[in-house]
Amino acid sequence: MRIRIVGAGAMGRGIAQWAASAGHTVELCDVRTEAVTDAVAFVGSMLERAVAKGRMAAGDAAAALERLVPLDDPWAAGPDVGLVIEAVREDLDTKAEVFGRLERALPASAVFATNTSSLSVTRIAATLKDPARLAGLHFFNPVPLMRIVEVVPGAATRPDIPPLLTSLVESCGHRAVTVADTPGFLVNHAGRGLVTEALALLEETVGEPADIDRIARDVLGLRMGLFELMDLTGLDVTAAVIDSIWTGFRHEDRLRPSYLTPNRVVAGLHGRKTGRGWYAYGPEATGPAPEPPVTGDADRPVHVFAPDPAQEADAAALREALAAAGARVGSRARPAGDVLVLVPVWGTTVASAVAAHGLPAARTFGVDPLPAAGRRRVLAVTPAADPAAAGDARAVLARPADGGEPFAVSVVRDTAGSVAQRLLASIVSVAASIAERALAAPADIDVAVTTGLGYPVGPLAWGERIGAARMLRLHRALHATTGDPRHRPTRWVTERAALGLALTDPGTSPADVDRVPRDGA
Repeated sequence: MRIRIVGAGAMGRGIAQWAASAGHTVELCDVRTEAVTDAVAFVGSMLERAVAKGRMAAGDAAAALERLVPLDDPWAAGPDVGLVIEAVREDLDTKAEVFGRLERALPASAVFATNTSSLSVTRIAATLKDPARLAGLHFFNPVPLMRIVEVVPGAATRPDIPPLLTSLVESCGHRAVTVADTPGFLVNHAGRGLVTEALALLEETVGEPADIDRIARDVLGLRMGLFELMDLTGLDVTAAVIDSIWTGFRHEDRLRPSYLTPNRVVAGLHGRKTGRGWYAYGPEATGPAPEPPVTGDADRPVHVFAPDPAQEADAAALREALAAAGARVGSRARPAGDVLVLVPVWGTTVASAVAAHGLPAARTFGVDPLPAAGRRRVLAVTPAADPAAAGDARAVLARPADGGEPFAVSVVRDTAGSVAQRLLASIVSVAASIAERALAAPADIDVAVTTGLGYPVGPLAWGERIGAARMLRLHRALHATTGDPRHRPTRWVTERAALGLALTDPGTSPADVDRVPRDGA
């Protein structure tokens, strides 16, 4: 296919390299001729690097560069152009002007695709005489390495165009997912769950950014902490995306922005690019403060208390792990003497367990029972906790069970569900809300998020590891404990827990019933 790419910036040149490497003839153009020259040189250097690293044969690289055709005039006639991919700046008027001029220059058979990441595909298409010829084709940067593309039909897009674009993308070695034309499409929408919940935890002073980041990495297994990620992306960019998606979904509570970000953006605390964000950067920056050393009494007796029968399995697992590490774990039904009380919490607070069961407030602490990806445990303290007792509890939890390195133990403020549970609950909840609105198929949600955001597992598959019934109990407990509608259970999780279906199961729809063959049909 002959493809014309309009816009030779970071995205345009990446798309050009990807398409030319896959065997397509690519016309690369821009209103700035020097941008095209720079882009062709850049693609050449990337192909040379691929050859040097053994990822591409020298002959294939040379052939790909031959297929990259610099075009002086973006609006030149092109009777053989089958597809146009627009990759200019994120501005509706600019994109409308580009497509309007292309519509006059190219044959009606040429399909138009916009690489917009934040604008409505339908609104862009509406500026054309023939809106049916345009769809979204959203790539991620760097295009050759981010092997996921969102195919976004507009309200008027011809039904044959999404399959055509899907076939093109997958023939070039990337995965295509079809998503609805809604704010943030799929990947950016799904990613809001994690970032907005991290900001909510910071608002509530549950922990400092470094505390939340360590838990995100070591308990959930994320490659990067959420505040590190915001600093890398730029808080100005992150905040704009959060606000745009929240506004686009008519102030959906699950996507609610934080009051913390506007002042930080105005102050220029954008992250790496400004030298200071949630962390400081530069030659004199020392990085996050190290975790304080464990200095408590690791031999102090502990009692593990299950606040309800549903938590008994978590309590038994914690007792067994601590006993295997040589901790002095009591066997009484109720704590006695001066023992520390450790409470596995699931969507609830330690304070509520203290009040409901008459536990000693100064010596009772929460422990997150969520299985950790690394050697880290999380200890939750209430305002009534004795600091010395908290230090002892931290030392007990730090004891290694296998004679190896001790566990790292994060100390956070008591909150419903603790940090990791709240982050995971939000990830699953936002993905489930995407699925229940049929904005994307469950399998596409998971593959797009793992590929586009680097999560260790897709959000619906992650929830399924916990189990639909247990995830529902977590969502209900968070909602009941906090009263915050951001935690309300989704229909997707509620129905699947009731019916015994997996969270990844698309289930039966009315359309499936209509497609069943009838006798005599």
